Amino acid sequence: MNQQDLTALLEQVKSGAVSIDEASEQIKRLPFDDLGFAKVDHHRALRVGYPEVIYCENKALPHIEGIVKNMLERGDENILATRASREVYETIKKVAPDAEYHELARIVTVKRTEVPMVPGTILIATAGTADIAVAEEAAVTAEMLGNPVQRVYDVGVAGIHRLLARMDVIRSANVVICVAGMEGALASVIGGMIDKPLIAVPTSVGYGSSFHGLSALLTMLNSCASGVGVVNIDNGFGAAYLASNINRINLHTEEQES
Repeated sequence: MNQQDLTALLEQVKSGAVSIDEASEQIKRLPFDDLGFAKVDHHRALRVGYPEVIYCENKALPHIEGIVKNMLERGDENILATRASREVYETIKKVAPDAEYHELARIVTVKRTEVPMVPGTILIATAGTADIAVAEEAAVTAEMLGNPVQRVYDVGVAGIHRLLARMDVIRSANVVICVAGMEGALASVIGGMIDKPLIAVPTSVGYGSSFHGLSALLTMLNSCASGVGVVNIDNGFGAAYLASNINRINLHTEEQES
């Protein structure tokens, strides 16, 4: 249940279409459903604006199926499942035939309701082509949360002229997500040339001394460019969620000013 659902329910109580007892029963089930193996948080959309997201890696397939089924039964019309294999996708399709698999992003989505779009673009830049899988996790997540997304891929510092050719597009964005492995220098370069928030995502791309993304993480944490925030290694989802929150803050500010 989200804010709109709760408001509609209270309006129905006010009009007499729904009794107090019926409304009380619905509200009682708001916090979570205990499935034994999982406690599905149906209150999350009301608290934070977004429904619960399913992290699929290391979860048993029957558990994933049960969670999705429960969410659909409780009226969650849009579902986002991350770190999902094709096997997970086939499992979800048993209870949600309209599920869509974003293979590069490793995300399964069920989208039955259009999400209102937030003004302000989230731009996602990658240093190399090998970083695109993490970038696509961020892109698909941001789009599912109601954000316009632009992609500028393969503009790393090894050929910085490629980046400079796209700086007009990058500067026009409301929030920038920079995805880079190897030494992770791209975040500092972009961060020093824009006046918008930049969320850096280190990836586990690189040779031995990259330590599976640790080198890029430390570079980004030690960036001398101001306004750079860093999420965990390969965490495209976390970067997109944060970027979406920044976009929503700007939306609320515009609404208050108008």
